[in-house]
Amino acid sequence: MARKKKDDMPIVENIVSMDFAEEMRTSYRDYAMSVIISRALPDVRDGLKPVQRRILYAMKELGLAPDKPHRKSARIVGDTMGKYHPHGDSSIYDALVHMTEDYSLSMPLIDGHGNFGSIDGDSAAAMRYTEARLSGAAMTMLNHLEKGLVDFMPNFDESEKEPCVLPAMLPNLIINGTTGIAVGMATNIPPHNPVEVINGVIACIDRPGISLEKLMEYIPGPDFPTGGTIINKEEIPSIYETGEGKLRIRAKTVIEPGENGRTNIIVTEIPYTVAGNKTKLVESLAQLMKDKVFDEIYDVRDESGEDIRIIIEVKKDRDANNLLNGLYKKTPMEETYGVNMLAVKDKQPIQFSLKGIIEEFISFQKELYTKEYNHLLNKANARLEIVNGLIRATDVIDLIIEVLRGSKSLAQAKGCLIHGDITDIKFKSEASKKEAMTFDFTESQADAILAMPLSKLIGLEIMKLHEEGDKLTSDITDYMRILGDEKELLKVIKKRLREFAKQFEGNRKTVLASVENVVYTKKVVIEDVYVLIDKFGYTKCMDQASFNRLTEDTVKEFPYVIPIKSDDKLCVFTANGNLHQIKVSAIPRCKARDKGVLVHNLCKLNDEDVVNYMAFEDLFDSIVLFITAKGFIKLVSGAQFETNRATIASTKLDDDDMLVCVKQLSASEYSSNDNKVVMVTEKEQSLGFMLSEVSEFKKTSRGVKGITLDKGDKVAFGACVSLKDETIKFKGRTVQLKKIRTRKRGQKAQKASGIYQ
Repeated sequence: MARKKKDDMPIVENIVSMDFAEEMRTSYRDYAMSVIISRALPDVRDGLKPVQRRILYAMKELGLAPDKPHRKSARIVGDTMGKYHPHGDSSIYDALVHMTEDYSLSMPLIDGHGNFGSIDGDSAAAMRYTEARLSGAAMTMLNHLEKGLVDFMPNFDESEKEPCVLPAMLPNLIINGTTGIAVGMATNIPPHNPVEVINGVIACIDRPGISLEKLMEYIPGPDFPTGGTIINKEEIPSIYETGEGKLRIRAKTVIEPGENGRTNIIVTEIPYTVAGNKTKLVESLAQLMKDKVFDEIYDVRDESGEDIRIIIEVKKDRDANNLLNGLYKKTPMEETYGVNMLAVKDKQPIQFSLKGIIEEFISFQKELYTKEYNHLLNKANARLEIVNGLIRATDVIDLIIEVLRGSKSLAQAKGCLIHGDITDIKFKSEASKKEAMTFDFTESQADAILAMPLSKLIGLEIMKLHEEGDKLTSDITDYMRILGDEKELLKVIKKRLREFAKQFEGNRKTVLASVENVVYTKKVVIEDVYVLIDKFGYTKCMDQASFNRLTEDTVKEFPYVIPIKSDDKLCVFTANGNLHQIKVSAIPRCKARDKGVLVHNLCKLNDEDVVNYMAFEDLFDSIVLFITAKGFIKLVSGAQFETNRATIASTKLDDDDMLVCVKQLSASEYSSNDNKVVMVTEKEQSLGFMLSEVSEFKKTSRGVKGITLDKGDKVAFGACVSLKDETIKFKGRTVQLKKIRTRKRGQKAQKASGIYQ
């Protein structure tokens, strides 16, 4: 399409029409594949993600071999980012730090110097403070780069070349494992024991059709650097077969006698999933002790140095094994590790089995070793050509010197050596000229002859040339034999693998076991406690010893002081006719100066006004007196309030009615003839009658009318008192009971001026 400017010059615009949904699908797919292939997932051949491969290659280019001094991490990160991985220095440094962690990798690939963090969860120091170099394990993947064993590709700006994959001579993917989250997929491969893996690879080379059962005789299961115990050993074959599943890892513990009759549970190894965050485990144990989830714990402390040593002190006369079972269920002392053996092959993410990964490694080794021996063969042939040329040259060295002295230029002399061209070269005799015309050295031989120092003419040096020639001939024969027979090639692979096994040998750390699900039996210690509630509704719980230390004035500050058992429930009756129940164990244990928590936070109280609090155990064995604002009254057996629900209706109320009295009566109070019920209205009308006149109903009943009210009046106060009582406290005021005359239930209230003081 074209349009014109003011000067009539046409401007051509290319407008491409495309479907928005299709563009989003395409762009997202490209992004997802970029993350999967170029960032998050490892290559099945060398077991490395791109950022790890680039860091190791950059360190190789910097000459940071294990026998060289450490170099600043900032320099390594800078070279990696500037040349190969333009994705931010923090991500590169995080990857570098991870490759130094001996608690994450079976064979750390980088030797760190300085603060690279710890198993506790401490972060590494800034990259400007730390130093690093390659480890011996890394060199097994880098040593043969100069032999052209792998392909190279341009870097992001095509200013450098980087390897597509490292020539790994060890199955790094299985030995060190890996973890990564891509788009719509993730990988999580556990680390294994290097010697076991190498033996498994050799077994697969010897018996390509080996069964998984036989292979697991060499590789019985993962071996985590932090040790621990895999307790579902029976599921490992399925995981190795399918490439996915779950491992249950448990900390290793020892139970020993402690001080003062206590027992100590000592954690000596932690689950691999807690590696790098051991502090989290210790904090979780301490929090359980603080919250009294496990009453058996006396103290928790971390005495770890180079070795893990977390001590859990168990109180006297408590079952340490039972507590240990509870800790396995409630803390990171037992964790689940999800295995997902996903890796990239030919730029495609594939779920591998254990044997599948090993077979890919063996195939890669055949390719690498074939290229290596072709490289060695070509190099030996090239050298043998030169050595043969030098040996031949020593036999006619006088003629060669004559050619050199008679030539006007190096090119003229070289032409004579290669082609026998004697044009313009001066010779001492015709015989020399004729012999020079027979020269047919190769170009590389001619270059070597022209660069040969006179010292090579010494007899000993000539002997060395002959010995070198014989050795090169022997080597070439061996190389051709190895390249011509796959069995010979596999022998070489196995020999080198056995050498690596000696270099990286180490005992298995993780124990494999089959353990049934543990059962923790909580020993409930029932004790007498007190629930204290202040006028604002703040609630706290105190044991008897702490309560006895309170002064009388302090106790008077709490309108409600309820003696109760630690396994009981606190019943909260509200003016709306609801009963809320709160487990005493949910009420925080506090000191005298602690405020506690609002009762609204312990149950669904909302905006209801509380009428009374009582212990359920006392409530169950008592009779409860209910009085409402509209004058209804009844007695209800406390057994009717037994329920597992947190909130129930305690009585039936009219829409415009509310509870003003919920009084707990003991059996003796109920049967006594010395008690009366008192009801006082807002207009200072009152009525008193004998408790025996009140009938017992179910909690779902409204009750009967206890007082006849004037229009607009309602009951403000109700109580059950002794006939001998003359006063009673009500909402901070004193009610004069001697002015309230006793009459029959249901009669009209009488004026009793001055009943409130």
